[in-house]
Amino acid sequence: MKFVGLDFGWMRGESGVALLETDDAGTTLALIEVRALPSTEAVLAWLDARVSADEPALVAVDAPTIIPEGVSMRVADKLTHARFGRQHAGAYPANRGLPFAASTLALGAALEARGFAHAPTIEARAAGRYQIECFPHPAMLRLFGLPTILRYKKGPVAERRAGLERLRALIDTHLVEDEPRLRTPLSLPALPARGGGAPLKQVEDQLDAVVCAYVGAHWWRWGPARNEVLGDREGGYIVVPAPAGVPPALAAARVARRTSVA
Repeated sequence: MKFVGLDFGWMRGESGVALLETDDAGTTLALIEVRALPSTEAVLAWLDARVSADEPALVAVDAPTIIPEGVSMRVADKLTHARFGRQHAGAYPANRGLPFAASTLALGAALEARGFAHAPTIEARAAGRYQIECFPHPAMLRLFGLPTILRYKKGPVAERRAGLERLRALIDTHLVEDEPRLRTPLSLPALPARGGGAPLKQVEDQLDAVVCAYVGAHWWRWGPARNEVLGDREGGYIVVPAPAGVPPALAAARVARRTSVA
């Protein structure tokens, strides 16, 4: 089974992509490739070359690929603010009036045309072709046990570089111990020798893509036993690893209550 992480360039056009592949037991993951690509066309061409038409795989996308008509903010996005707002991990509100909506919806449709069905529900470890929406910030909070988000997207260059270095270290220490485990050594992209700009942004996109791919593998490995789904297929959804120690039934009940309030 293959797992593709896609930090989709819904604002700027450039995307980070990552490819993980599991062993036969489904417990260990190899990082096959991570890179930056300039356009949606390049992303889809790369995907077609890495995952054949009948091959089981899951694509985890950091972008709103389902946006219902007539809403200013999706329930899934509201739930990220309710659950993670204090940790500064609320999602950017998605609606069809925003400039990026056409490209993110088109990406979801292009994946569906390739047989990647939306999977807000899944049978753990069942082979198939799936796509999900994920969001790296809350995923990192859960996977790494962080009190707040890592600051690597905005702010002074020195702060962003420090945040990215910490993210690289957390991937290299935490995700090699959880299940599924990333197999070491990892060929993670290195930060440019100095400064910021496009080279630093490319590293950001690629590391986010690795996290997305891992979230996809975690969803496939554990399903609802160790993950939560914010939202639903009709209105859009985001898959997030569940907090450690919270029973799945209680986590689901919390989500249901917040959804009814939203």
